Amino acid sequence: MASTTRRPSDAAQRRAALEKRIQSVIEEQLSRGVTYTELSVEQIAQAAGVSRSTFYLYFRDKVDVLLRLSGSLKSESSKIAASWEPVGPGGGAEGLAHTYERILHHYRSHAAVLAAIQEVSAYDPVVREAWTADQDRFIDHLVTVLVGEQQAGRTPADVDPRLAAQLIVQGGGYAIAQQVATSNGDDDAAVARELALGYWYGIYRRPAA
Repeated sequence: MASTTRRPSDAAQRRAALEKRIQSVIEEQLSRGVTYTELSVEQIAQAAGVSRSTFYLYFRDKVDVLLRLSGSLKSESSKIAASWEPVGPGGGAEGLAHTYERILHHYRSHAAVLAAIQEVSAYDPVVREAWTADQDRFIDHLVTVLVGEQQAGRTPADVDPRLAAQLIVQGGGYAIAQQVATSNGDDDAAVARELALGYWYGIYRRPAA
């Protein structure tokens, strides 16, 4: 009997490869110091070795590319953050510090894209709302974690899970973005540890063991 499993078509593979090449070209241009506002579709297409018409077959405009880059960046950071559990192997404040350090490393390796997202978010509501929506999803995840900690009796009942999650995600996100933008990474481990300890004390109302 013939297999019913469908293999990706050549066209789909070519599309995925071209989309990835265009995204890589943009990240390379940004790494050279070009701002996203200055970068034109003509420059992107030329660097990727395609025509403008081909570019528009895959993307609505250059903001569409940035939205996809933003989604990939945030998706990976959310996976890293969600891998931390309050208890168990890799848990606790030390595990959280390691998680923050991994997130810092991830963003630092895509610092140019992060800077472009912040740049465009300042004037483009679509990019700003997409970035905020990604944060909201992780806030929802963290609320679930904090409610579980309260139910287990490890977190005081006076902690507001929603407000605490918002402050942790939004405040931590800002601190990480500033760290990536203003330092060379030598003190990333120290910053990650301070973020973790601040979070830990604020949620558990006690120093880390």
